[in-house]
Amino acid sequence: MTTLGRSTRIVSYAEFLLIIVFALLPLFGSYPFRINIFLSWDGAYRMSHGQIPFKDFGMPLGFGYWIIPAFFMKIFGPAMITLVKAQSFINIISGFAFLSILKSFRIPPYSRILVLLVYIVSYSMLNFWPWYNNTVIIYEIIGLAFLFKYLLPKDGAEPKNYWLILAAVFTFLSFFTKQDGGGLALMLCIALLIYHCILHKKVKPLLIFIASYAVFAGIIIIPLLKYGFGYWFNHGQPPHSTRLSLYDLFNRVFAKSEDIKFYVLLCVLLLIPYFKSGVSFLRNERLMLFALLTFGILTEAAIFQFTSYVPANNNIFFHAFAFAFILMLLNEKDILLINNGKQFVLALAAVLLWWSAAFWKYIDPKIQRAFPPSTATISPTGENIINEHTYRLNADTFNYKKYQSGWTFSSVPVFRKISMPASTVEGIDRLMHNPEILSKIPNNRILNMTELTPLSYAMGFGTERGSEYPLWYHLGVGMYNKQKDMYCNKIAQHYYDVVLYEYIPNLNNFYPFAVRDALRANYQLIDSFDAPRLPPALGTIEVYVKPSH
Repeated sequence: MTTLGRSTRIVSYAEFLLIIVFALLPLFGSYPFRINIFLSWDGAYRMSHGQIPFKDFGMPLGFGYWIIPAFFMKIFGPAMITLVKAQSFINIISGFAFLSILKSFRIPPYSRILVLLVYIVSYSMLNFWPWYNNTVIIYEIIGLAFLFKYLLPKDGAEPKNYWLILAAVFTFLSFFTKQDGGGLALMLCIALLIYHCILHKKVKPLLIFIASYAVFAGIIIIPLLKYGFGYWFNHGQPPHSTRLSLYDLFNRVFAKSEDIKFYVLLCVLLLIPYFKSGVSFLRNERLMLFALLTFGILTEAAIFQFTSYVPANNNIFFHAFAFAFILMLLNEKDILLINNGKQFVLALAAVLLWWSAAFWKYIDPKIQRAFPPSTATISPTGENIINEHTYRLNADTFNYKKYQSGWTFSSVPVFRKISMPASTVEGIDRLMHNPEILSKIPNNRILNMTELTPLSYAMGFGTERGSEYPLWYHLGVGMYNKQKDMYCNKIAQHYYDVVLYEYIPNLNNFYPFAVRDALRANYQLIDSFDAPRLPPALGTIEVYVKPSH
């Protein structure tokens, strides 16, 4: 075997290990209860038990987000840690899909492993819980991987139409996970196909893709129309409110987005020499497709950070794509050719330094113990000390680490390996052993309007089913005034025996405040405890029972 062949095989093994090891590492940890993860659990649990989205519960999204977690719950059970297992699988699939894209563009082996590492440490590794703002991008990457199998076949082979069909299926799943990212994914795929069709003077690939997308969408959506799908699914109609604001978009892009704009600058500078060749540049299919992909992903990231603003790092999938394109341009112009082990080690060290923040949080406590920072405000000689840790005096500053260190684990199996505030754990124990509440469970008149959605499984009470019931209760996002009024009327009529309500005063109707007002007027508060949240959005879980008279 030649030296090049041996190096290529070693790189292939390394790529495989990188994807698998980093994806499986989260399985060996335990985790604090994460805000909003209740939604991942509840949708997956309901689907794994045969509930049908839009028929048994409504939501403003498609159900692509819950397909894999529901499948894993079916296999491993409904413990919250099952969600981590599902995300590990998602990360494995996404890693190999991204690697497939790199291979389609024939990125050299050493450069390819560097780009893959950037993808893992900048994006994939950060996602160890399933979340729709991540899943929508993963489906897109899988769809793009299949699309490039068609657009850039190996060794000039005749492209197979089934790649287009698979690309369309996963691009639709992206849209049916979240409309903003999925819609942008569709536009990117169409742009790539339009260029391909113009270059090759044939429209058939574009038609196959669009037809496949439409047929698969019809198969999924048409059976749901009779369940109020048009009311729930957010395509810009009332009662949904638009998040599109040109000012907010311009403000995000021009006042912030430094990384995105820097990549655009580098890509444009490196492409300038190609512009001189005019038509020959436009006919360079591999280069043009990669340019369209990169600028499309950067554009998507700029928009996605505005339409999907929580959490703040939703859009960082762009780093690896831009880095790959920049490396390819440097290789094409013989500016940077990484073709031996020494060069690779040097480049690897630079990449690890670039993304050291991904690892620093794990070694930070050890470094801090070895070299403790100075937090003293008065020196031994009595002088006032001013440094990074002492320049600000704020008595209201909340110590996050101290607060989180007070978290503990519940003995309830569904919360295995998930830590929560001690008050939350104690409150769950009181709920689980409260005879007044336990006696109500067989009647199924319990409303759980909190983040502790696994309590329905742990305590054995069901959830209300029907197209009029929302999956989650964020007013203006997951439910609307129609549902808010429905719950308030039921509470006024003492329909529920027990209501669990989560009060988060500084979030805008994360759970409708009007429901709490109705509870305070018509029900008896018998208990309260901390919600499993970190500041600044702390909350309280309140336990209400129907008056005895």
